[in-house]
Amino acid sequence: MNAFPEPRTAATESTETSELEAVLERAVTVVKTAGEHLRERHDVGARPGDLDEIVRAIHANDEAILALVKQPLLDMRPGSRWVEDELAGGVLPGGEWWVVDTAEGNINHIHGMGEWAVTATLVRDNAPLLTVVHLPLTGDTYTALRGRGAFLDGEPLRSSAKTDLRAALVGTGQAKPGEDEAALRRMGATVTAMLINALVVRVSVPATLQLVHVASGRMDAFWQLSDVRSGLLPGALLVAEAGGTVTDTRGEPWSLAGDDFLACAPGLHAQAVDVLSDPR
Repeated sequence: MNAFPEPRTAATESTETSELEAVLERAVTVVKTAGEHLRERHDVGARPGDLDEIVRAIHANDEAILALVKQPLLDMRPGSRWVEDELAGGVLPGGEWWVVDTAEGNINHIHGMGEWAVTATLVRDNAPLLTVVHLPLTGDTYTALRGRGAFLDGEPLRSSAKTDLRAALVGTGQAKPGEDEAALRRMGATVTAMLINALVVRVSVPATLQLVHVASGRMDAFWQLSDVRSGLLPGALLVAEAGGTVTDTRGEPWSLAGDDFLACAPGLHAQAVDVLSDPR
């Protein structure tokens, strides 16, 4: 089950694919350059002391990287627009948009941890066309172009072949600070349900760094009760292009209009939906 529209047909498709391949190549260069700058800003000894210091450090990272990526990416697609709020969700107006996270996992970065990345996704009419996820500390670069597959440093990705949820490594995480209590309690219920039914449950942030594992077949499923675009779009395209299944937690096609998200190995999808759609 693919959550996104199939590529457009015949005559125009070849030309557009070539154009988008060129955009993807240039976007990789921009994102890698930004990632190197973010790596230079990384301090393994960083220990922010209070909320004010955390907020300042997060904003400083965002501003530094935004200056490197925004205009170059917009220039690649004349007429494209920029999503200003990285934590926003919901449907976008029609046309092309860049959904970028200048420091996906910023909270990890400013605490001296290693789970962070720079991501850029080009979206047209609310469906992702291409994405780049660069992990500066390892040098890994994940890419996908709709209808053309998903790759890690040029090598094709394939989702897990598992068919038994009892053998599955699954994950979830908090999408952003300040979620309402009802949402957090529902999240807790789904974690408990998966702890009962799956082999191991990881709860961590950011979403993208779990989703690249799902696309690579290292993890078997990821769900999130949130609609934060920047955390879901890159991994959604990577998983779908790697042969995985992307829906909501009830098994319906996922879109930016939805409130929750599930990406998993095709052989586990029905079992995961059964657990998550009515957690007890």
